[in-house]
Amino acid sequence: MKKTVMKIGILSKDEYRKRTISIAKGEYSPRKDEPKVWFESMESLGQILSGPNQQLLRIIRDRHPNSLTELEKISGRKKSNLSRTLKMLSNYGIVDLIREKETVRPVVKATDFRVELSL
Repeated sequence: MKKTVMKIGILSKDEYRKRTISIAKGEYSPRKDEPKVWFESMESLGQILSGPNQQLLRIIRDRHPNSLTELEKISGRKKSNLSRTLKMLSNYGIVDLIREKETVRPVVKATDFRVELSL
C-alpha cells in the first residue's frame, strides 16, 4: 500500500477560533501544506491515535476486511465499539467507510502522520 501522509495541527481552542475567523474575513489564506485536521492538545490527538486504534488501523490496512462483521472477527473488538471508533476515525479523515449493499467496508486513508505544534 502506498504511504499517505496526513498533516495534523495542534492549536488551542482560542488560537483555532482566531485562525478560523481570520480565514472567514479573508485576512488569512491557509497554505496548501498546512494541516487540514486540528486538535486542541496532544492528549486529544493521543485519544484518537491510541495504541488500540493504531492496531485497528494496521489490521484494516493489512487484512482488507470486507465488512464490520469480518473486522470484528479479525480484531476481537465488538461491532458496536468498532462502529463508534471507525465513525470517529472517519470524521477525522483517517479512514473511509464505504457502503456496499448492506455492509460497510473500512479502508485506511492515512498511513503516516506529521504533527505541527504551535505554542
